[in-house]
Amino acid sequence: MAGAKLLKTLTLFQVVVMGLAYLTPMAVFDTFAIVGEITDGRVATAYLLALAGILLTAFSYGHLVRRFPSAGSAYTYAQKVFHPYIGFMVGWSSLLDYMFMPMINILLAKIYLTAMFPGVEPWIFILGLVTVMTFLNLRGIKLVANLNGAIVLLQLAIIVTFLGLIAWGVSHGEGAATLLSSRPFHVESASMLPLFTGATILCFSFLGFDGLSSLSEETPNAGKVIPKAIVLTALIGGVIFVTVSYGLQLFFPDLARFKEPDAVLPEIALYVGGTLFQSIVLVCTTAAVLASGMAAHAGVSRILYVMGRDRMIPERVFGYIHPTWRTPAINVLLVGALALSAVSFDLDMALALVNFGALVAFTFVNLSVIGQFWVREKRNKSLKDHLLYLLLPLLGAATIGALWINLEQSSLELGLIWAGLGVTYLFLRLAVFRIPFRQYEELEG
Repeated sequence: MAGAKLLKTLTLFQVVVMGLAYLTPMAVFDTFAIVGEITDGRVATAYLLALAGILLTAFSYGHLVRRFPSAGSAYTYAQKVFHPYIGFMVGWSSLLDYMFMPMINILLAKIYLTAMFPGVEPWIFILGLVTVMTFLNLRGIKLVANLNGAIVLLQLAIIVTFLGLIAWGVSHGEGAATLLSSRPFHVESASMLPLFTGATILCFSFLGFDGLSSLSEETPNAGKVIPKAIVLTALIGGVIFVTVSYGLQLFFPDLARFKEPDAVLPEIALYVGGTLFQSIVLVCTTAAVLASGMAAHAGVSRILYVMGRDRMIPERVFGYIHPTWRTPAINVLLVGALALSAVSFDLDMALALVNFGALVAFTFVNLSVIGQFWVREKRNKSLKDHLLYLLLPLLGAATIGALWINLEQSSLELGLIWAGLGVTYLFLRLAVFRIPFRQYEELEG
């Protein structure tokens, strides 16, 4: 290590595009039919509800990044506010979110590429994509951010083209045959419960805004830049999701035209723009999921680095920074090796693990705001204090509570198994081998 540290090179724009790359704006098409069926065609409203809930947690991340500008994200916050052991378990659980996201994106890219090139063995796509993702992350976060910026701009161009084609089609008699309609937002015969169910599913479309906190040690003036980037990422993503789902609902007032409701993107592209446009969209979607994978890869390697630096996990391995590239190179290689398991891993299982890890992180981030500011720093005197440091994080925690209630059983079971492994590691380290945890500040001092 020899004193090597992460380089502070990222700008606000680069951090935001990293967040948008993680969110994958084109993911709005993948959930359209599923949530449309649940909400009776009110996907746009469900997205608005999801955005409102996600913003509460985004504000909580912002408060904590200003107070603890560390790459450790939720792990660091829980460690500092509550206890190192709690921090370890939050970090251990949230690793599920970050570690399996690169694999999920590789799996999705493999599906798209296999559809375009059915004669090619899927493992060839996986090996090639993981190699590219790992190499770029090894060479530096600025390179990843710049490439992700180009891919995000490409996605936005495709989305604008989509909206233009939808507007042209609708104005020429397709679907609702009008560009102004309250139908995507309001149906008198429908109840609110399906809307909240749909919003619960769509909250997972925003996964990734939280990962920006792991870039704190590579962003100058992180205490101001990262909170802005987190909120901007959630807001921009929300605007894109609401706008596109509104347009899609006008073009497809019902789901009768879809043969595969669980995978409607190819059909949407075909109906809206024809076969050539469909091919372009599939190529761009492959690039989009690769960008998301690169952003997730960067995030988890830095969380592992902070946990290694704190000696929560072996420091020589996980706390290493490459002296030339200034990246956590060993962690990058380990995450790349895990992503290679996409050759045989099940997508549903990976998604289940990611959902559990994300909810653990979101829950403790909201609670950490209350614990740090309202309780420990006693910012509980004014109405503004109560609003910022008690009421809003409580509402954020309640929103995440709704997600916990609707979490699939497989997600809960697999997540609890993973948490059990963490508890076992904690017990063996502390009670059997008697190796204490030490925080980074103690090591520096």
